[in-house]
Amino acid sequence: MSRMPMLELFAGELRRLRVAAGLSQEALGERLNYSASLVAAVEQCRRPPREEFARRCDEVLSGGGLLARIRETLVRESLMPWFREWVTIEQEASALRSFQPLVVPGLLQTEAYARTLYEGAGQFVGDEVEQQVAARLARQTVLTRPAPPQLVVVLDYTVLERPVGGPKVMREQLRHLLEVGGRPRVHLHLVPRSTGAYPGLNGAFVLATPPEGDDIAYLDNQLHGTIVERSADVHSLRQIWESVRAEAMPHGATLKLISEAAETWT
Repeated sequence: MSRMPMLELFAGELRRLRVAAGLSQEALGERLNYSASLVAAVEQCRRPPREEFARRCDEVLSGGGLLARIRETLVRESLMPWFREWVTIEQEASALRSFQPLVVPGLLQTEAYARTLYEGAGQFVGDEVEQQVAARLARQTVLTRPAPPQLVVVLDYTVLERPVGGPKVMREQLRHLLEVGGRPRVHLHLVPRSTGAYPGLNGAFVLATPPEGDDIAYLDNQLHGTIVERSADVHSLRQIWESVRAEAMPHGATLKLISEAAETWT
């Protein structure tokens, strides 16, 4: 099912529940603490619904979680077809090892940071950007579930220095890294600025450990992502991971440097 029919389904069910409750768009907006123009925009498929909006509508209109479920499907369907399989793997993994030399990994991005990256890429415009941002943020719930995966992330130090979105966005992003980095099953490691050539400079990758079976890897490029399952290739990426990890600083020292870097973005 494409994104537009899902938007239409959400809009239609929102309108049905609103009318059944005897509320105008203005009256619903007042109860939601949102503007009537936003309610109208969602009902006319001009704005994709945000998570908080869908949840509040379910509460006010006694939707029983229907609107939230439709939105979840909408978000899932907005993912690039080649990325959907990886998201399923990511959500089921018991451990994730991620190396990123250029930007903060998607699972750790703030909303503003993610939006800036999507806008800068130039692949999406307007509401398409918002839908991609929503999909990225929805993936992050894997880190807050009752039994989250162990997440080990290695970042190149330059990620802290690249002005994605400007000082305010960067300060918020680095403080978010500190918050997530303080969780029990999350480990962050920085490759120091002084490090010269090392294997990680050949590109970002992620290794996922599923509940059963061998590790699976993911590689990203300018056109699309690639899931890697061939044993020899996964083995090579494990070796690269060990080399990259060996170049990086310990978790505690990494958090200290991230904290210091956050304060420089003023």
